Amino acid sequence: MEKICKGDEVIIIAGKDKGRRGTVRARVDSERLLVEGVNVVKKHTRPNPMKGIPGGITDKEMPIHISNVAIFNPATGKADRVRVKVEQVEGGRKKFQRTRVFKSNGELVKL
Repeated sequence: MEKICKGDEVIIIAGKDKGRRGTVRARVDSERLLVEGVNVVKKHTRPNPMKGIPGGITDKEMPIHISNVAIFNPATGKADRVRVKVEQVEGGRKKFQRTRVFKSNGELVKL
Protein backbone atom coordinates (compact mmCIF):
# COMPACT_ATOMS: atom_id res chain seq x y z
CA MET A 1 0.00 0.00 0.00
CA GLU A 2 1.37 3.39 -1.01
CA LYS A 3 1.56 6.10 1.63
CA ILE A 4 0.68 8.87 -0.85
CA CYS A 5 -2.08 8.17 -3.36
CA LYS A 6 -3.94 9.95 -6.14
CA GLY A 7 -6.26 12.62 -4.75
CA ASP A 8 -4.27 13.31 -1.56
CA GLU A 9 -3.48 16.91 -0.62
CA VAL A 10 0.27 17.35 -0.23
CA ILE A 11 2.81 20.05 0.70
CA ILE A 12 6.11 20.45 -1.14
CA ILE A 13 8.94 20.30 1.41
CA ALA A 14 11.96 20.76 -0.90
CA GLY A 15 12.81 22.35 -4.23
CA LYS A 16 11.77 25.50 -6.07
CA ASP A 17 8.10 25.14 -5.07
CA LYS A 18 8.78 24.62 -1.35
CA GLY A 19 5.77 25.48 0.82
CA ARG A 20 3.14 25.16 -1.93
CA ARG A 21 0.13 22.88 -1.60
CA GLY A 22 -1.63 20.85 -4.26
CA THR A 23 -3.45 17.62 -4.93
CA VAL A 24 -1.84 14.56 -6.46
CA ARG A 25 -3.13 14.10 -10.01
CA ALA A 26 -1.35 10.83 -10.80
CA ARG A 27 1.49 8.53 -9.85
CA VAL A 28 3.94 8.34 -12.74
CA ASP A 29 5.83 5.42 -11.22
CA SER A 30 6.70 4.18 -7.74
CA GLU A 31 8.89 7.23 -6.98
CA ARG A 32 7.34 10.15 -8.91
CA LEU A 33 4.08 12.10 -8.62
CA LEU A 34 2.23 14.67 -10.71
CA VAL A 35 1.04 17.42 -8.35
CA GLU A 36 -1.45 20.04 -9.53
CA GLY A 37 0.16 23.46 -10.04
CA VAL A 38 3.64 22.36 -8.92
CA ASN A 39 6.86 21.99 -10.95
CA VAL A 40 5.43 23.83 -13.97
CA VAL A 41 7.88 24.28 -16.87
CA LYS A 42 7.73 26.01 -20.25
CA LYS A 43 7.45 23.67 -23.25
CA HIS A 44 8.32 24.95 -26.70
CA THR A 45 6.25 23.19 -29.37
CA ARG A 46 6.66 23.31 -33.11
CA PRO A 47 3.57 23.80 -35.24
CA ASN A 48 2.33 20.70 -37.04
CA PRO A 49 -0.42 21.51 -39.54
CA MET A 50 -0.98 17.82 -40.35
CA LYS A 51 -2.07 17.12 -36.75
CA GLY A 52 -3.59 20.57 -36.16
CA ILE A 53 -1.08 21.50 -33.44
CA PRO A 54 -0.31 25.22 -33.20
CA GLY A 55 3.21 26.25 -32.27
CA GLY A 56 4.22 28.31 -29.29
CA ILE A 57 5.18 28.16 -25.64
CA THR A 58 2.90 26.22 -23.28
CA ASP A 59 3.02 25.42 -19.56
CA LYS A 60 3.42 21.76 -18.61
CA GLU A 61 3.43 20.04 -15.21
CA MET A 62 6.37 17.73 -14.67
CA PRO A 63 6.67 14.91 -12.12
CA ILE A 64 8.21 15.53 -8.69
CA HIS A 65 10.04 12.99 -6.56
CA ILE A 66 8.04 11.52 -3.68
CA SER A 67 10.79 12.41 -1.17
CA ASN A 68 10.12 16.13 -1.80
CA VAL A 69 6.45 15.78 -0.82
CA ALA A 70 4.67 15.35 2.54
CA ILE A 71 0.97 14.70 3.05
CA PHE A 72 -1.10 17.57 4.50
CA ASN A 73 -2.87 16.96 7.83
CA PRO A 74 -6.01 19.17 8.00
CA ALA A 75 -6.32 18.69 11.79
CA THR A 76 -2.92 20.26 12.52
CA GLY A 77 -2.58 22.36 9.36
CA LYS A 78 0.95 21.07 8.80
CA ALA A 79 2.83 18.40 6.88
CA ASP A 80 2.69 14.95 8.43
CA ARG A 81 3.93 11.42 7.92
CA VAL A 82 1.74 8.40 7.25
CA ARG A 83 1.88 4.89 8.61
CA VAL A 84 -0.07 1.82 7.59
CA LYS A 85 -2.20 0.30 10.33
CA VAL A 86 -2.85 -3.42 9.94
CA GLU A 87 -5.87 -4.98 11.65
CA GLN A 88 -7.14 -8.52 11.46
CA VAL A 89 -10.66 -8.91 10.06
CA GLU A 90 -13.08 -10.92 12.18
CA GLY A 91 -14.16 -14.28 10.84
CA GLY A 92 -11.08 -14.67 8.68
CA ARG A 93 -7.94 -16.58 9.51
CA LYS A 94 -5.37 -14.70 7.48
CA LYS A 95 -7.39 -11.70 6.39
CA PHE A 96 -6.04 -8.28 7.23
CA GLN A 97 -7.32 -4.77 6.61
CA ARG A 98 -4.79 -2.04 5.89
CA THR A 99 -5.61 1.62 6.53
CA ARG A 100 -3.49 4.77 6.30
CA VAL A 101 -3.28 6.91 9.45
CA PHE A 102 -1.38 10.07 10.36
CA LYS A 103 1.60 9.50 12.65
CA SER A 104 1.02 12.60 14.77
CA ASN A 105 -2.56 12.02 15.91
CA GLY A 106 -3.59 8.58 14.60
CA GLU A 107 -6.55 9.82 12.52
CA LEU A 108 -7.50 8.14 9.26
CA VAL A 109 -6.28 9.68 6.01
CA LYS A 110 -9.31 10.62 3.91
CA LEU A 111 -9.23 10.60 0.12
